[in-house]
Amino acid sequence: MASLLELKEIFRSADAVCFDVDSTVIREEGIDELAKFCGVGDAVAEMTRRAMGGTVTFKAALTARLGLIRPSYEQVQKLISDNPPQLTPGIRELVSRLHQRGVQVFLVSGGFQSIVEHVALQLNIPTANVFANRLKFYFNGEYAGFDETQPTAESGGKGKVISHLKEQFHFKKVVMIGDGATDMEACPPGDCFIGFGGNVIRKQVKEKAKWYITHFDELLKELEER
Repeated sequence: MASLLELKEIFRSADAVCFDVDSTVIREEGIDELAKFCGVGDAVAEMTRRAMGGTVTFKAALTARLGLIRPSYEQVQKLISDNPPQLTPGIRELVSRLHQRGVQVFLVSGGFQSIVEHVALQLNIPTANVFANRLKFYFNGEYAGFDETQPTAESGGKGKVISHLKEQFHFKKVVMIGDGATDMEACPPGDCFIGFGGNVIRKQVKEKAKWYITHFDELLKELEER
């Protein structure tokens, strides 16, 4: 097992950094915001808490939550325009610095493609570097389910994305940063996991992560070390 010093060295010399999005890159949980917008906020927030704690499989929780919300195409678009996701302080500077260093940045999220792509645009991350769940709609815009073939639709999916990136781009060192159990379990195949508690602290992650931060400035400082 790598020590904290070794993890910091991996971060400083990484080829790629993958960020979780909900409660990490942005302050909110996208699915909870969508649920509130659609009038079923409390019931869905409770399901999210259980899913993030790692007590239910991710796919089962996603299916149940979306079955309650049943968002239409119009509702998703209106949520993005009326209540755009709020970036976490420091993330814009960190992503910009990583880009300057030639590090590839990816958004790997159990959230929804349309919301995550909106976030990617603000951070100058190409949409090809976004891995998220895709909602499906009927021709009239009504909810028709989600694309269950996406790796991020199930537990262990973030690890599958990292394996795919290593295979495709021959990355030697890939870092995963996030607040939840699904982020932590992506390492391995990820080479370094950094737990993030700047928006919400998940007890299980805080206790188990060897490197745990509460502000992105801590990572910016690490990059200035060399």
